[in-house]
Amino acid sequence: MGEDPEPPVNTGVSWPADLDQAGMRVRKMQAKLYLWATRDPGRVFNDLFNLVYDPAFLVHAWDRVRNNTGGRTAGVDGLVPKTLPSYPVEFLETIRAQVKERRFRPLPVRERLIPKPGGAKKRRLGIPTTADRVVQAALKLALEPIFEADFKPMSYGFRPKRRAQDAIAEIHHFSSQGYHWVLEADIEACFDEIDHTALMDRVRGRVEDKRVLALVKAFLKAGVLSEEGITRETHTGTPQGGILSPLLANIALSVLDEHFHNRWEAFGVGTKFPGQRRKRYRAKGGATYKLVRYADDFVVLVHGTQRHAEQLRGEVAQILTPMGLRLSEEKTGVCHIDEGFDFLGWRIQRRGKAGTNREVIYTYPSKKSLKSITSKIRTITHRSAYRSLEQLLRHLNMVVRGWCNYFRHGVSSATYRYLYLFMWNRVVKWLLKRHPKLNWKQIRRRYLTGYPAHRPAGNGTVLFNPQEIVIERYSWRGYTIPTPWDGWLNHWTRTQQA
Repeated sequence: MGEDPEPPVNTGVSWPADLDQAGMRVRKMQAKLYLWATRDPGRVFNDLFNLVYDPAFLVHAWDRVRNNTGGRTAGVDGLVPKTLPSYPVEFLETIRAQVKERRFRPLPVRERLIPKPGGAKKRRLGIPTTADRVVQAALKLALEPIFEADFKPMSYGFRPKRRAQDAIAEIHHFSSQGYHWVLEADIEACFDEIDHTALMDRVRGRVEDKRVLALVKAFLKAGVLSEEGITRETHTGTPQGGILSPLLANIALSVLDEHFHNRWEAFGVGTKFPGQRRKRYRAKGGATYKLVRYADDFVVLVHGTQRHAEQLRGEVAQILTPMGLRLSEEKTGVCHIDEGFDFLGWRIQRRGKAGTNREVIYTYPSKKSLKSITSKIRTITHRSAYRSLEQLLRHLNMVVRGWCNYFRHGVSSATYRYLYLFMWNRVVKWLLKRHPKLNWKQIRRRYLTGYPAHRPAGNGTVLFNPQEIVIERYSWRGYTIPTPWDGWLNHWTRTQQA
């Protein structure tokens, strides 16, 4: 493609007056990028570098870095974002000058090994320096709207306005429509094994600005400083923990989305009734497939036979091979919806509905998820962990409420009831150990609310009861999930029509 019809941004723009103004300017620019990418799927952008060091993009990127959950963690530079001012102009000016003059060099990420839930294996987490995080965030702000225009609707992880509940709702929808065989797939060390050459080729499909490509590649090749103080080169993968990594992983894994999307859409070519064509195809012994992916976790739903589902294993492996990825042999398998399977913390299974002859799809917290939260409750209610009941309840309530809110769209009543009894017992045992000289009657009078609840309470903070959460079904939003830039697009459309 030729050059962009207009430069994306005026490089002479001054620093925004505040964080809100920076955010507004960035969103407006992102909406333009998304509009251009959507209207012209073949367009290749070759003038994006000045966005990366644009003051508004850097300020908005900094705001995200500082307020991110990792804002209290330092990289190899020892600098913690939270310790800096909310608007550090001098710090950002230094970064801007280095990027603009192409003197910016990413440093190795600081490696931390995080235990995986329910096992002895550990997950590698790479923590970039504060400056690297800011530049990565600015890069993501410029690249995300372009690639969002290409990403397919069956992908939900680390994408704006999308969440895990959307993935579960789609599985519930299609498994209720005859998609009863499931390929549960797990990619072996996805973030560590992505092939850099193959990934950069996919990035070049939309971006040909060599300065941006060089910056992305520099982050991929930055290296890792291990916990033992040894620096390793990175020939493959994108560090899990980097701000840019989820977007790059989605770009790599979109090969999978495109394959199954094209296969699905092929039934609609030349007909107004693709559903009928799929039905006839299945009647002749064929099968149809639906991919549902959340980052590197995905399942393929099959409307067909077990043989069709088994054959998918090799097909998926063949699609992933050019990206340097492979399926985990021990974690990849085929099951029927009646057996059920775990996905994103949920158990999804078809069962008979009580009092009827119907079979319905149930989604509820998996045993592994329940074990995870009960383990956290045990840790929090350790005898010497907190000085007062109020401190204990504040932390415990926050953790359990967050977990319960995630599962409030499933069949979770029984789990919530069990969880409350488990919490109650743990807190009461904590009180008994904390006050060995008090008997049960004294404990109940001092630290529990009155009849009938008898809930532990300290200085007005009462033990949270998960059963108070209203459970409601999360409706599948289909393929009309909005993007953050739809408001701008609608505004421009109305302006053109006026």
